[in-house]
Amino acid sequence: MAATIVASAARTVTGASGAIPIGSGPSTVELELEVTAASGTSPTLVLGVQWSDDGVNFGNNDGSADAFASVNAVGNVVKNVPVRAPYMQITWTIGGTSPSFTFAVLDATSNAI
Repeated sequence: MAATIVASAARTVTGASGAIPIGSGPSTVELELEVTAASGTSPTLVLGVQWSDDGVNFGNNDGSADAFASVNAVGNVVKNVPVRAPYMQITWTIGGTSPSFTFAVLDATSNAI
């Protein structure tokens, strides 16, 4: 059963979750992006994962491998992400003209978070 790590909500601007503790156990996290509504002219949503050793200062992975491909419609996308630090945060970048996305992010394996 999947665990919700970012609750479903309508979002119209770029943002980020709070710190999500991962711990030292898992080597990967399977994240599922569930988009249930998308509107606007040419709306785009890019989800990313940032990492932190202290749960306060977050940064991107050097190789940018921790970003989902751009999404512009309703649907689900699953991505396996290597765990790089004890804390992660989910970031989202929303673009387009009057864009709105309703989405949630789940730990698809429920084994890490």
